[in-house]
Amino acid sequence: MIARRARAAGIKGRRFSGVMKTRLILAAISLAAPLASAAAAVLPPLVAGCIGCHPASGDSMLPPLAGRDAGAIVAAMDAFRTGGRPATVMDRIAKGFTDNEIAAIAAWYAAQR
Repeated sequence: MIARRARAAGIKGRRFSGVMKTRLILAAISLAAPLASAAAAVLPPLVAGCIGCHPASGDSMLPPLAGRDAGAIVAAMDAFRTGGRPATVMDRIAKGFTDNEIAAIAAWYAAQR
């Protein structure tokens, strides 16, 4: 696309100057930044069920999970599953996940800072 525009502007066969290269790099970065933030906003399928009560922003009456140690989240989920930790609904929710799924959810929340 850049080569086509260069030809259309009559720059055929010429190299871009340092200023032009800098402008092209800055333009590419400015276009890529929104794409990166949009990709970060995509939730893994397993987390989609958790995020309603435990948002990554921490704006909730429930304990925030974002940035918490993954091991602590796994331990809490195991305690919910075994009945070792009192709960209203988390005991039933935790029983629906495998160990690998809990580890993946915990890793995602731990990465949210």
